[in-house]
Formats: sequence, structure tokens, C-alpha cells
Amino acid sequence: MTGGAVPAGSWIALLRGVNVGGVTIRSADLAEVFRSAGFSGVRTVLASGNVVFDDPEHQPGETADDARGALKRRIERSLAEAFGYEAWIVLTHQRALTDVIEAYPWPEAEQVQPYVMFSSEQGSLDALLAFSTETGEQPDRVASGDGVLYWEVPKGSSTDTAFAKESSKARFKPHVTTRNLRTLRKLI
Repeated sequence: MTGGAVPAGSWIALLRGVNVGGVTIRSADLAEVFRSAGFSGVRTVLASGNVVFDDPEHQPGETADDARGALKRRIERSLAEAFGYEAWIVLTHQRALTDVIEAYPWPEAEQVQPYVMFSSEQGSLDALLAFSTETGEQPDRVASGDGVLYWEVPKGSSTDTAFAKESSKARFKPHVTTRNLRTLRKLI
């Protein structure tokens, strides 16, 4: 999900830790912060910190990594100023997200939750994958993807398994956010 020129399409900001743990942000207020920061085509998806937007300011020759870093800092600063919390986001692009969704490694089944874990720091994903390998895959399944981890867990267990507890530790908070595969499809 890195390198190359910025592709056509929209950016997607995945906010970490909103509407849980005391940080409550209404979707309308969130969209307004993005519009006020100069973004266009802003839409929020669900009430869990998902924003799709266009950035009319990026330079055509700019690399995706350069654009992503500058946008990430700009958005986090805007969120912190507007809502008074230390904002952490993972920033991706619709084209990259489409590839991530299409690469989901397991068939979807009714009795499991299909998740994708995103991180702004590859080391966090590497540590979570190593933890999963050390503890085994039962009842979770974890697989590495292009800049993401895929995670499948039985319904009703997404906070109870050893992997779930590990991934929710404070050391991952600034870098990792998880979304259900069904939510991600609504972002493209």
C-alpha cells in the first residue's frame, strides 16, 4: 500500500478510538472538520470514525507515501484542535482498500467476524502477527496482508480471545485500528 504516484480516487481516514472510551464525535461534526480543513467530497460512514474524502491540494507528481504522511499529520492536527483529544488515524486510499478487501484470505461464514487490522506502523502488525503465531490460531485466525493483518474470530469473541486482548493493549493504540470487512466495503 505504499510507493508510486497518488492514484485517482478518494482517501479514507480510519480514526482510532472514537465513540468508545469517552471520545465521542458526531458524524456531522467530523465531516465539518474535514470540510473546514479544505477537503472535498467528504462523507462519513457509520459512527465509528470512517471518513472518505478528496484532497484537492495534493500535487500530481507527489508520491503516495509523501501525500499520506502530510495528510495524516494535517488531519490529526485538525481533529485534535476541534475535539480536544490526541487524535490517531490510519490513512489509506480507496484503490488500496479495494485490493485489501479482495485479498481477504478466508471464505466469509455466518459464525465468524471478518476483520482487517490497519496500522500506521508496520512494526505493530509484525508484533501482532508474531503473537498470533506464538499462541496458535484457535479460535482466531490471523494472516498477513499488504500492510494489514486479516483477523477472523468467532462471533461474540472479538474482545475475549488472547489475540483480541493483545491487540487492544496500550502500546498498539496510537497505530492500530480494526474494521469489519462489511464496514470496509461501504467505504469504496
